[in-house]
Amino acid sequence: MNKSIIIETERLILHRLVQTDFDNLRNILRDEEVMYAYEGAFDDTEVQEWLDRQINRYENDGIGLYAVTLKASSEFIGQCGLTMQDYNNSKVMEVGYLFRKEFWHQGYATEAAIACKEYAFNKLGVDKIYSIIRNTNTASQKVAERNGMVMIDQFVKHFKGVEMPHFVFLVKKEDYEK
Repeated sequence: MNKSIIIETERLILHRLVQTDFDNLRNILRDEEVMYAYEGAFDDTEVQEWLDRQINRYENDGIGLYAVTLKASSEFIGQCGLTMQDYNNSKVMEVGYLFRKEFWHQGYATEAAIACKEYAFNKLGVDKIYSIIRNTNTASQKVAERNGMVMIDQFVKHFKGVEMPHFVFLVKKEDYEK
């Protein structure tokens, strides 16, 4: 698997995760504060499973969460991308994002999420993009709103034995193009 660039923005490069990204990914997924919406930090086995899941998604779905690096320095600051998620008894395309906390509140998540939405609409030809966000994750909800999304629903996910209320955000291509 190569690190070919999938998306490029003014400040960011998004490329496929590869095994050599493990340590960078671990820095995010093992951070309790970053992972609060997942009921806590992952251990190394869970980090590897997360990485393997992305690599499998690239092969099977043609999409997944991508490494986000700063264009100016190539520093790995987070991940953002498109995945297929279960919602309302079907699979929907979701834009998701997760960044190192020292890069929060600098517009990187919004920049990456908008670029992923545009990629989905313009390159993949989809007509709807979702973001499914835990109800307590107000920062990610604000990113979804800045990405032109509106909350349309809520439901409960079960993860690590915990019931987690989630909000469903949506943007349609027809609304984006207006």
